[in-house]
Amino acid sequence: MLTDRYGLMVSTASTAARDAYVQGCDLQFTMYPGAMAAMDNAIADDPDFALAYVAKARFQQLRGDIPAARESIAAATALTAGISAREASHVAFFRLLIAGQAEAALAALRTHLETWPRDAMVLSTSATANGLIGSSGRVEQKRELLALLDGLAPSYGDDWWFTGHHAFALAENGQHDPARTKIEHSMAHNPNNGYGAHTRAHLCYEAGELPLGRSFLRSWLATYPRDGAFYSHLSWHLALFDLKDGDADEAFRLYSEIVAPEVNQDPAISTLANAASFLWRWELAGHPSDPARWQGLHAFVRKMFPKAGNAYVDWHAALALAAADDGDALEIRVREMEALARDGRYPSGPVVPALARAFAAFRRRDFAAAIDAIEPVWAQRDRLVGSLAQTDLVEFTLLKAYVEAGRLQDVQRLVSARRTGAVGVTVAGIH
Repeated sequence: MLTDRYGLMVSTASTAARDAYVQGCDLQFTMYPGAMAAMDNAIADDPDFALAYVAKARFQQLRGDIPAARESIAAATALTAGISAREASHVAFFRLLIAGQAEAALAALRTHLETWPRDAMVLSTSATANGLIGSSGRVEQKRELLALLDGLAPSYGDDWWFTGHHAFALAENGQHDPARTKIEHSMAHNPNNGYGAHTRAHLCYEAGELPLGRSFLRSWLATYPRDGAFYSHLSWHLALFDLKDGDADEAFRLYSEIVAPEVNQDPAISTLANAASFLWRWELAGHPSDPARWQGLHAFVRKMFPKAGNAYVDWHAALALAAADDGDALEIRVREMEALARDGRYPSGPVVPALARAFAAFRRRDFAAAIDAIEPVWAQRDRLVGSLAQTDLVEFTLLKAYVEAGRLQDVQRLVSARRTGAVGVTVAGIH
């Protein structure tokens, strides 16, 4: 029986199919283009290779093509006769994930990894800030992710993929030195690793290493393919570094040429999050609003994400709807979120609806109302989906509202409580 890169048996007799499967997984792990083509090659070499259909379903899901993902996972399910227990559990887990049964999938993931801890494709669904744990809506989600990876570390040793993710979780929990050791190891073993570059960018942000972050990303992006799945997101990181460093022209150039929805090649969810958060932060930093840009993003939201349901999408969609002054659409979205929350189908609970109302009040310059909306859910901000760098936008909005409301003691209190080491606040009027 052939095995994958982690020594797990795969039910195919075709070495070519196995090799294409391993290549496709690694391309997805590194956020390099070609993963889908590699998986198609694996299927062509062995049409009965169940795990190749599973991986294809996952790649389609990440691209936002849910109907195609369902077809692929159905094809995998039809091929489970005679495969190993590990592979059958692998297929069953992804069937739950593709079906949108997040809580059941998370429970199945834990059970699966207890027996097969080196199933990296399964672990990959929870190893990121936006994975199953990060989307769970739990206040302790970042600590929960780190605990999971800490427990699995002995099973992975010095594997470059795992250490890159472990480094990210450590950085998000304030453990910068061990995170630095792990990401340096990961990048040394595989420098062509988009997720590793992403982790290093986050570490530079969390450790306050602004010049290093800028120079690293400029150098690394120079050789990364434009159609790589992290090209626009890493450019967003670089734009934030530029904005903080006072190079506004370069920051906006990156937005205009790479991050904006009309040019962005990332999946739609990432495109929305990067574009909306940059434009909002641009204005918080004291730069003028660009109504045409906001209207373009508003149209993107209405086309790609017409209804509420994904908290990560929703809090970024709320930025676009508020900035485009579409109060009616924003109110409808808030009510949809609140209805889902009442039914227990919205993991972030009241946090995102409250923030949506806060963003609308902020745009109306009703800073007291914005403050009143954010403060009651501030202690639950970890329930938002996204990294610390991403959710800093909420803190910066609250700080700007305090400034505009003349509540300078609250400004000082919030700045003093900010996590140690992180790149400073990019808000006009705060130094």
